[in-house]
Amino acid sequence: MYLFKFSLKLPSATATSTPRASHRWHSSLDGSRPAHLPRRALAGRHRSPGELSPADLPRCHIWLHAPPVERVFFYANATGNDVLSNLKDSLSRTLRDFYPLAGRLRLTPGTPNRHEVHYKPGDGVNFTVAEYHHAGFDELATDDPTEVAKILPLVPALQAGGALLALQATMLSGGLTLGVTFHHGACDGVSSTHFLRTWAWAAAACAGANAPEPPVIDRTFIRDRDGLYDTFTAPRLSSDNEDDGGKPLGVISPDVHQLFATFTLSKEHLQRIKDAVAPASSGGDRAHLLFSADHRTRLDPPVPEKYLGNCVGPCFASALRKEVAAAGADGLFTACAAVAASIDIAPGYWDGIMERIMKVFSAAELPLTVAGWPRFRVYDTDFGFGRLVKVDVVSVARTGAMSVAEARGSDGGVEVSISLPTGGMERFRECFADAMACLSSSPWRS
Repeated sequence: MYLFKFSLKLPSATATSTPRASHRWHSSLDGSRPAHLPRRALAGRHRSPGELSPADLPRCHIWLHAPPVERVFFYANATGNDVLSNLKDSLSRTLRDFYPLAGRLRLTPGTPNRHEVHYKPGDGVNFTVAEYHHAGFDELATDDPTEVAKILPLVPALQAGGALLALQATMLSGGLTLGVTFHHGACDGVSSTHFLRTWAWAAAACAGANAPEPPVIDRTFIRDRDGLYDTFTAPRLSSDNEDDGGKPLGVISPDVHQLFATFTLSKEHLQRIKDAVAPASSGGDRAHLLFSADHRTRLDPPVPEKYLGNCVGPCFASALRKEVAAAGADGLFTACAAVAASIDIAPGYWDGIMERIMKVFSAAELPLTVAGWPRFRVYDTDFGFGRLVKVDVVSVARTGAMSVAEARGSDGGVEVSISLPTGGMERFRECFADAMACLSSSPWRS
């Protein structure tokens, strides 16, 4: 394997220089709102760049020690220095509105378990440009099982010291990949997608679409639930490093032979599941699924759609293990019924949340978790160069989660990605094919 990396120092938003090897890129931000930005970019509720206080981190404590979310976007036929120069210049402009992402997550000085996002003028985001010759574009941008070891070099690592965001553009034979790593303590998937969509709009020369709305940077929209902060951060009381930003938990090292693959459910498949699904049974040996739901519209009063931060809460689906494992489509129906029931968030949702979490995690096996959401519309991330062929949530190889996104090239379908050892992947493919065959031949109709 040959992986050539270099970092660049992000120039000002007006610079047009071509990146050169051996330059360090730490995207700098000044300490005031730039006067030359369009008036629209200054709309919304902003605070001046500066230190963000501990009270500014409601709900992030749930994600402080979660593993980073790592995505790789595959763009066909996107090559050349012009593309790289455009990426870095547009990133510089975008970060001026999303400046908290250039800060650092740290323990509040003098406290054992209170965290804050600390930004100071000059902080920034590391962006790496790489050339990768170990595998070609077509070999990696595929739904078929692929060795995780071949994909991981496309993913940037968060810089030590509590970095919140890392980016990497990798030149391949036949295209370019854009690797994005977010610390979940900084923001949720809605906010990270908003950032990427805004960056893509800026890189595409602001053509063909209206400017995305700016982020709303005001953490006072959400209050911390009594006791939840201390409960979630209690395991970190033994930390002696005030600048660790919360070391991730639950990260596993992928097996050397581990595979990554993507499976698609068409709109017709999903409709047949909805037609046939029934309430899950209760009691007995149960399987559990943990996933997140956006709470922006569920709070009273609602939180702005473009709120920058975390505004998600956990949902727990549970069903009898033997019913989930049933042959054909029956197991799929049982699982979907349990998921549908868990999404109905009633008043008092946060009351007893810790008891529900402890119940799920005290089971014989840890719950399956989900990363992503079809409504993120990740395939709409258009930078104006090349065709977006594939989006992989590579971090599922480290967490054991399953990623979900809207299906490419179909109206209403869903694609699911999972990472398993060779034997487990073969069994999963057989079960998936069996379920799809049952769905295609089923007589159910709405």
